Amino acid sequence: MNLDTLLVIAVSTIFINNYVLSRFLGLCPFLGVSRSRSSAYGMGMAVIFVMTMASLATHPIYHLILVRFGITFLRTIVFILVIATLVQLVEMVMNKAAPALYQALGIFLPLITTNCAILGVAVLNIDENRTFIEALVQGFTAGLGFTMALVLMAGIRERLDLADIPPALKGVPIALVCAGLMAIAFLGFAGFSI
Repeated sequence: MNLDTLLVIAVSTIFINNYVLSRFLGLCPFLGVSRSRSSAYGMGMAVIFVMTMASLATHPIYHLILVRFGITFLRTIVFILVIATLVQLVEMVMNKAAPALYQALGIFLPLITTNCAILGVAVLNIDENRTFIEALVQGFTAGLGFTMALVLMAGIRERLDLADIPPALKGVPIALVCAGLMAIAFLGFAGFSI
């Protein structure tokens, strides 16, 4: 295993191919939970855990079971079941360990199950022929990139609550404008020019 390859995967997944700002996956929790930094941190930690564990579980399941028995067409269904199980585990732990955060995240915590960014990590690990370690690194760093984008957006939205914004742009419209500007800024990491 080449350490340089893992570093390239990590930097690429966090900055260049950020699942929210470049691949546009996981926008529902990105816009829904980014109203406060505390909720953004909590959701980010949950997403990091689920993305990492999903990568850890789906890679061997795909290669050792689905490929071996010739049932790779069940990939999406199996991956969703694995992700749903992991989210249930996160919900139970968070409800017991941090009930205030559990209440603050509300409906967005169960929505991690249908978060296309998490399914995207599992599918892209297979489609990009990642090794087990590479898949694990991509899953973890995709969660870090998601958390970074979520926390940055939460900080911006907290500042926007205090700004004098025209009534037509308050709320979701200005959040979408800011998300678009963040996506354009992240294109700079890839070397694109506009």
